[in-house]
Parts: sequence; structure tokens; C-alpha cells
Amino acid sequence: MRIIRLSEVMNRTGLGRSTIYKLMSEELFPRSVELMPRTVGWVETEVEEWILERIARRDG
Repeated sequence: MRIIRLSEVMNRTGLGRSTIYKLMSEELFPRSVELMPRTVGWVETEVEEWILERIARRDG
């Protein structure tokens, strides 16, 4: 399992920081994992699955 930081999440999804946090608050994006106080990351496979779901939805 690999944890990725916000910059990589933004790079992979094409989303901005505020959009990612908005989607998280609406439970539409994987939740972050607290690594240390004021430091979070995301489980790489969860972000990849989220992207693949968008592709599958597009391809119907």
C-alpha cells in the first residue's frame, strides 16, 4: 500500500485542492489519512479506483 500526498492526487485527478476537499466533505471522493498533525495523504489504490469509476461511468 502506498500513500500519496495532495500534489500527486491533484496531478492524477486534474482537480484542485478545494474541489478535492469539497468532494470529500460530500463523501464523493476517498477520505484522506492523517499521517501526522497537519499532514495527510491518500491511499493510492483508493484514488485510482475513484478515477477508474469515472472512466467506467463515461464509457457506460
